[in-house]
Amino acid sequence: MILESVEEGGESMIGSALTRSLGGIGGGGGGDGDLLFPPTNFSMVDRGIYRSGFPNQENLGFLDALNLRSIVYLCPEPYPEVNAEFVKSRGIQLFQFGIEGSKEPFVTIHKDTIMEALRVLLDIRNHPVLIHCKRGKHRTGSLVGCFRKLQNWCLSYVFEEYMRFAAAKARGSDLRFIEMFDVSCMMECVLGIIYRYHGCGSQARRISYRDMS
Repeated sequence: MILESVEEGGESMIGSALTRSLGGIGGGGGGDGDLLFPPTNFSMVDRGIYRSGFPNQENLGFLDALNLRSIVYLCPEPYPEVNAEFVKSRGIQLFQFGIEGSKEPFVTIHKDTIMEALRVLLDIRNHPVLIHCKRGKHRTGSLVGCFRKLQNWCLSYVFEEYMRFAAAKARGSDLRFIEMFDVSCMMECVLGIIYRYHGCGSQARRISYRDMS
């Protein structure tokens, strides 16, 4: 099921987008050409924040239905031409944070890179935003794990979420990085933001940068 891993509160947004694109069940939506295919490891992280593996051409229709404003791309390689044309044509802002990928069990993730990516996630002007690397497991999982620490998640739940996506490919180095990530290093950023409440059903708390000018 496409929505199995979507958290409560995000189902209506994604579900309605799917319904619109499919033309409704039994509503003459057409054949296979109308179907939407999410990228591998797609899931909702929080309201307005999604994660996945690398979207290919057949996933672009699904991303289009999400009305993305931004993409956080965690690989050092240039964005493929098809994807680059898609984000340009939709006015989507691409934030690239080049974290090297490797099949080795120990991969260095730089704290400063994660901090810069977190600043993008915390700014609701960038929402809806998609985080992705190649498989949506290690680099994406590490960033999401640090984001969960900012949300004061219990470390065991942070690790459980990481493991759910990484499964047998889990890396001890990623888990150690998440565990050792000091959220106090984000205080300079957090002190410059305010909470805003939006009347979107559950009055969910949102975060945005304050205009300091």
